[in-house]
Amino acid sequence: MSPQGVIGRLHRVGALLTDQLTALYQRFGLSEGEFDVLAALRRAGSPFERAPGELAAFTMVTTGAMTKRLDRLEAAGLVTRRPSTADGRGRVVALTPAGRALIDEAFAAHMRNERRLLEDLSPAEAAKLEELLTVWLARLEPPR
Repeated sequence: MSPQGVIGRLHRVGALLTDQLTALYQRFGLSEGEFDVLAALRRAGSPFERAPGELAAFTMVTTGAMTKRLDRLEAAGLVTRRPSTADGRGRVVALTPAGRALIDEAFAAHMRNERRLLEDLSPAEAAKLEELLTVWLARLEPPR
């Protein structure tokens, strides 16, 4: 076993997967970050809204980065921002009907793409890989 072999191959696989995933998002006019925001809002369930800080936490970016993403998504008509009724100082971000339609279509294509990316592995190989990565990730990530 060579650390360079393991880390190098994981880095290469990660880069190739990112290329394949972002190419799909681009077909829908989205960046990876914009896809993540729309997907987080969709996962929130009806009425498909969250506070900007929650979105930043769910997508693991700074509030400044989230503001830039929300500016682009709002300009594209995919989300709206309004004052919070629960906290007058807070804001709420919500999917528009166009945003919901786009993320529903993009997410379905994303799931097909992920299945396609794994189809060269047998079900047993994919399960073993998931198991190994889960164990390693749990040891690398700091406790929450």
